[in-house]
Amino acid sequence: MGRKSSLRKLALGQTSPKSSLSSPTSPHASTEKVAPTDLERQATVQEGEQKFHRLSWQSLTVCLIVEAIALGSLSLPAAFAAVGMVAGVLLCVGIGLIAIYTSYVVGQVFIKHPDVRHYPDAMRLLGGRPLELLGNVMLPLFLVLIVGSHVLTGTIAFISIADKPVMCALGWGAISAAVLFAVALPPTFHDLAFLGYIDFCSILIAIGITMVTTGVQAHSGPGGLAAVEWSVWPPADMSFYKAFLATTNIVFAYSFAVCQFSFMVELHTPKDYVKSIWALGLIEIVIYTVVGAVIYAFVGQDVESPALLSAGHTVKRIAFGVALPVIFISGSINTTVLARLIIDRAFKDSEIRFVNSKAGWLVWIALVAVITVLSWVVAEAIPFFSALLGLISSLFISGFSFYFPALFWFRLIKKGKWNASRHNVCLSIVNAVVLVIGVAILGCGTYASVMEIVTQYQSGSVRGSFTCDNSSYMK
Repeated sequence: MGRKSSLRKLALGQTSPKSSLSSPTSPHASTEKVAPTDLERQATVQEGEQKFHRLSWQSLTVCLIVEAIALGSLSLPAAFAAVGMVAGVLLCVGIGLIAIYTSYVVGQVFIKHPDVRHYPDAMRLLGGRPLELLGNVMLPLFLVLIVGSHVLTGTIAFISIADKPVMCALGWGAISAAVLFAVALPPTFHDLAFLGYIDFCSILIAIGITMVTTGVQAHSGPGGLAAVEWSVWPPADMSFYKAFLATTNIVFAYSFAVCQFSFMVELHTPKDYVKSIWALGLIEIVIYTVVGAVIYAFVGQDVESPALLSAGHTVKRIAFGVALPVIFISGSINTTVLARLIIDRAFKDSEIRFVNSKAGWLVWIALVAVITVLSWVVAEAIPFFSALLGLISSLFISGFSFYFPALFWFRLIKKGKWNASRHNVCLSIVNAVVLVIGVAILGCGTYASVMEIVTQYQSGSVRGSFTCDNSSYMK
């Protein structure tokens, strides 16, 4: 603040570096003054740079947790029911380890190319301007849909908590959007990090309530826990598309690489990101595996998605109430990422991007509002929104979390030929496998999502656009 104060005083003519050597009446006094606008701009830029480089690795971990672990983690027991206990555990652990590695590669790209601010910038290094333009379409579209999914989840939560038609579903959706807008207003991830602790506690308590309740219900039911119908192996009637749809739910639960570049820009010690990646990855693997396996064992094949819907009417309302912070905090951080992408692009050479002036705040608030309203409109307008989100995720997450990081390693990280050393050979094999997995998710996940949309239309479970019918959101 001392440096900034001095600069502002110089700009206002209140002091001068050579005031003791020149009198006010000196004919040369005016030539010693620096242009006020330049000094003010220098102070604003310096203040802004400090403001956006305060993120510690612990706070980065919290931001990644907020982005990655949401209410969707309670959809994993249904995925276990689709593929069986053994396959569910193997998928949770295996995909988790792959996600840690690909996020490590993403971090290495940032360390080697610190001018990268968002995922499309890294795609430019990989394939030039055309690939960057593709990224500038993929990332905003995906983030808008993610925010829209949280608008709908918030609507469902409010309807469940109220338990009576006290308000039209559109009204609950508008309230959800308003809360998401308010939570997304802090412009830095450092400012948002403290909310992450509330977010994490919220999802852990919601998970705990669901696990305890379903466990008690199973124990007190006819035959006790031994009577619960769950399978070690995939069920006999499992179809390919249903199995892969369940697999994609697990894949998308580990999609924290999408926003990683945007977070790492604010790190004051970028190399510390490795600690964050391992901390988040291991936390996710433990939570997802335990939640999926335990609740599936308690409820069995009839487990609903999210699993808290299987906890009974009263407990469901309590769990949704506890989960409200995670619904809105995890949703809003995607708004912040998209707003930062837009403001960095539109005001690259302006101090407005630092959001530390009146003009900066007006632009920032307008951006957050537009993104939130657009997300609400898209979510309410598309009648098969959840299935569409699965389709978009198959198309985009397969790249952001799998085949793009593999290509990053081959094009941007690898030193020498792939067979130049044993180290290169091993990593070439690993990244080739990751590349194949990403392409498989792209193809099979897209097919499974399209089949789900067709099935929803055939079963008549598709709700109307901009409907006030509360019950249609509970299907």
